[in-house]
Amino acid sequence: MAALTSAENTAAISLGDDLAEFSSEEPTGRITLVGLTKRYPGQADDVAAVDSIDLEIGAGEFVTLLGPSGCGKTSTLRMIAGFEEPTAGTVQLDDAVVNHMPPNKRPMSMVFQSYALFPHLSVRDNVAYGLKLKHTPTARLSEEVDTVLAIMNLTQYADRAPHQLSGGQQQRVALARALVMRPKVLLFDEPLSNLDAKLRVQMRNEIRRLQRRLGITSIFVTHDQDEAMTLSDRVVVMNRGHIEQIAAPEVVYRRPASVFVADFIGRANFLDAGVVGGPSDGMVRVHALGRRIDVPCHPDVTADSEVLLMVRPESVRLERADPAADAAVDVRDDHGRVLSVMFHGDTVEYDIETDAGTIVASVSDPTVDSIFKPMDLVRVIVPSDRGWVLSREGLSD
Repeated sequence: MAALTSAENTAAISLGDDLAEFSSEEPTGRITLVGLTKRYPGQADDVAAVDSIDLEIGAGEFVTLLGPSGCGKTSTLRMIAGFEEPTAGTVQLDDAVVNHMPPNKRPMSMVFQSYALFPHLSVRDNVAYGLKLKHTPTARLSEEVDTVLAIMNLTQYADRAPHQLSGGQQQRVALARALVMRPKVLLFDEPLSNLDAKLRVQMRNEIRRLQRRLGITSIFVTHDQDEAMTLSDRVVVMNRGHIEQIAAPEVVYRRPASVFVADFIGRANFLDAGVVGGPSDGMVRVHALGRRIDVPCHPDVTADSEVLLMVRPESVRLERADPAADAAVDVRDDHGRVLSVMFHGDTVEYDIETDAGTIVASVSDPTVDSIFKPMDLVRVIVPSDRGWVLSREGLSD
């Protein structure tokens, strides 16, 4: 990540001159993006980093912008914060358009990936810096800083320098510095990517607990799907400057809007399938793995659609094949041959060769006697309520 400019470094801890109390009677912090577009110099006219997106985020909601590098999520966050000016469209906070309002005038606070702490200041002085810029009276400043240090479990580290803290402690200082400004909106720019895996889990749990307690509208940018799924009320999946899907985490995972979303979120098997009946009442009958199955489908699927049957590895069921069938040379229909076995302790993962291609199956809590071996013949079963049928349209190479 590129180093912050001095203006951004100051804005990171001075965002939010007009702040509301956490306990405001009227919920505030609604964000509305209308036709938001960003083109950078040198980009072709038909290519935009963010391409006319619309998004509404409710007061107190935790929304994650998720997608691969270059999808437009960080550019969107920076336009909301005021660090980038939109090429077109509007950013609204509650009922006011804030496009031309500078970052330090927006009642928002941002937590950066790099923490952006001042190395020559103590923890207390880092947290207090934004309040000092606002000329907050000394007594109130001290009270506000003490309160947020206590909330973040940092009181005992108040007099330490940033280099004397662990990565997780530094991240908590950055969050405390944002919270002390009492913002309407908290913005997170991949704040956990510099932490090790165990600490990331601890910090994301801490962020979610704190956000729920305070009820601050929060917008979180990440490419880590686990962070998005565990933190968010809703996930906004972005790709090439567009929004592919906006939904609750469980909907994005189980009912993805496109092959891209299904492939990006978690792991998925895509099986060749043909429509043989329907759709009706959200279900379609398809022929896959030698069987006809009634499966939930995306609303865009029609009787004439070319489709894929998506099934998550943990949803695939395996049964030991009839010993008589094991003598068969060819793998056919719903039978498959075990290509590889990977034991992970709590799960066993198999690669299964089938007529429809190689299928990944993940079996939880296996017993020793139930684990298949390479070259075993198995039946591959997709429960009808665990699959999801998607149109092939838009399938990337």
